[in-house]
Amino acid sequence: MANEANTQNQPDGRFQAIISHCKEYGFIFPSSEIYDGLQAVYDYGQWGSELKRNIRDYWWNSMTRLHDNIVGIDAAIFMHPTTWKASGHVDNFNDPMIDNKDSKKRYRVDHLIEGNAAELKAAGDEAKSDALIADMEALIAKDDFPGLKTLIETNKIKCAVSGTCNWTDIRQFNLMFATEFGSTVSSDGEDNKVYLRPETAQGIFVNFLNVQKSGRMKIPFGIAQIGKAFRNEIVARQFIFRMREFEQMEMQFFIRPGTQKEWYEKWKQTRLDWHLSLGFPADKYRFHDHVKLAHYADAACDIEFEFPIGFKELEGIHSRTDFDLRQHQEYSKKKMQYFDNDLDPATGKPFGNYIPYVIETSIGLDRMFLAVMSQAYTEEDLSTEEKKDERVVLKFPPKLAPIKLAILPLVKKDGLPEIARQLMDECKTSFYTFYEEKDTIGKRYRRMDALGTPFCVTIDQQTKEDGTVTIRHRDSMVQERVAMNQVREIVWKAIQ
Repeated sequence: MANEANTQNQPDGRFQAIISHCKEYGFIFPSSEIYDGLQAVYDYGQWGSELKRNIRDYWWNSMTRLHDNIVGIDAAIFMHPTTWKASGHVDNFNDPMIDNKDSKKRYRVDHLIEGNAAELKAAGDEAKSDALIADMEALIAKDDFPGLKTLIETNKIKCAVSGTCNWTDIRQFNLMFATEFGSTVSSDGEDNKVYLRPETAQGIFVNFLNVQKSGRMKIPFGIAQIGKAFRNEIVARQFIFRMREFEQMEMQFFIRPGTQKEWYEKWKQTRLDWHLSLGFPADKYRFHDHVKLAHYADAACDIEFEFPIGFKELEGIHSRTDFDLRQHQEYSKKKMQYFDNDLDPATGKPFGNYIPYVIETSIGLDRMFLAVMSQAYTEEDLSTEEKKDERVVLKFPPKLAPIKLAILPLVKKDGLPEIARQLMDECKTSFYTFYEEKDTIGKRYRRMDALGTPFCVTIDQQTKEDGTVTIRHRDSMVQERVAMNQVREIVWKAIQ
């Protein structure tokens, strides 16, 4: 049985190995690399775009196909600027930041303190690390910026560049990108100012009544959306984990006021079950309740995943109350109410008009990509007494794998490529099928392992004699002989 190699036991080493693998095998490239790139901006390559699309489709189908009361929309990135005033983003979408006076490097305060806590934990002082995080969270909850600076100075937290503790005061930094809309600009630039949306949720809220009325939707119901969002992060870092341009998969679930606690707990479990359906270990996930709630929420938690860089937020579940719809009603002067003709058991009369409450589920598609890649990446030692050998394999859930089936003629002659092409034609309309005839069969197997392909089929001389092929299973490397006309069904069952 293969053993995992010891070379990637260190989290940083494993994370760097994943980043290198992503570039070498066409999953992710630094954007504009020929011009030395752009910080924290990445392009998805030929296999990364396939994996990303498969994750996107899996989420979309689980929301809009498996729930008869959830529908999808695709709202524009640009929205009327008053949208963001109403939502609170203009006034409240800020992060506390601090600069080191010597290096001029800017840090997000929570990241700076969390980094120091991680160093303490790595050094074996877990109690001090936990206490530091607890103190930080308590101060953030009170917006106590002087207290946060004192915490940084008391713990002698240094700048990674200058090595000094010479810090500025902490101040707020708005995260929205602004630009001008149209061909003319007013003297102050305000009349034509628009924002690149920092979240997809507001596109759902402003379309609440459009969807409800046109779809004759009855509460409770949800609206799902996948799309790009943009945040001018102070420190974008850790590969695709935190970027300034990213993709969100969000669902806003509209409910009757007073039922939010029940629905909040239900969606927490539903979303965790979705993650576990991919077959990842349950101990890779945990819930983290928010200490400081956003201005719109009465309850909030994160589903955290254990990345190579530690447990980090993967998905958020928020009870947003009626804040967003009420704000848009106030700023637009348009009613955002729903008439509920179900009978109230307490009065025997219809519930009547009200502004619905909302439960939100929000997951970063790029972070989900990184979670899938992190869990899949495996280095295995295949050495025997006779020779040293190893492989890198991406153990993707078959339904998410970019390539589902690789078809490999043993040699490039004797009619084997023609048979392989025939099988490919039979399969490629059902799932992504890849043809490869270059290099030895062993090298081709290794390349398909590195791309996460769950099945490889080899066409050989025996295929011409009895119509059978060798099918190889990625994770076990077990090979078996099957009829060629069974290949499509075998793969199809595995990816459902």
